Amino acid sequence: MNAMNRKRTQLVLDIGGVLATNLSPVFWHKLAEASGMAVESFYADYKRRISKELWTGQITEPAFWQWLLLQLPSLDDGQAKQYLSESLTALPAMEKLAGWSERADIHILSNHVAEWVNPLLEPVRHHLGTVTLSSEIGMKKPSADIYAYVNGQLPQEAPIVFVDDQDINLRQAERHGWQTLLADEDGHWINKIAALL
Repeated sequence: MNAMNRKRTQLVLDIGGVLATNLSPVFWHKLAEASGMAVESFYADYKRRISKELWTGQITEPAFWQWLLLQLPSLDDGQAKQYLSESLTALPAMEKLAGWSERADIHILSNHVAEWVNPLLEPVRHHLGTVTLSSEIGMKKPSADIYAYVNGQLPQEAPIVFVDDQDINLRQAERHGWQTLLADEDGHWINKIAALL
């Protein structure tokens, strides 16, 4: 790899809150409304019982739906999946990837379920370098291990800019020497990317 490529900025993006909407709380509230159950009770059970295992691939996506429908027996499989689809939509930054890819190598680092985000990423996949999803590699942010994993895939000595909507994830990235940018809900961070690139 030549010196020019080594110095090309590596733009590492989260998905939820950056390229697409976060599932929480919209998805869980849709489920609660449809089932007539209090969202707090079954969401707390989800966090306690299967959240970590789902996001790190220790349980499969079909197993998640089985668990969910046991908690909310008034829903059917199709309804639940439709609510997820409605809750996970592209944000304006998704349309910027083509332009950004002319000035930086773009990578994904996200705590997500591959089956849910791959359809969103498919149209822009040709603009992406590496795609690191927690459910595929068994690690999740803010664990130091997942940042080290991504670091190992990027060119040495290249500047790295990481965008995430969670401060805790940005702090861990900074410990690895990455420059960070918080993705605010209003999307003002998008305008700051041009200056960084």
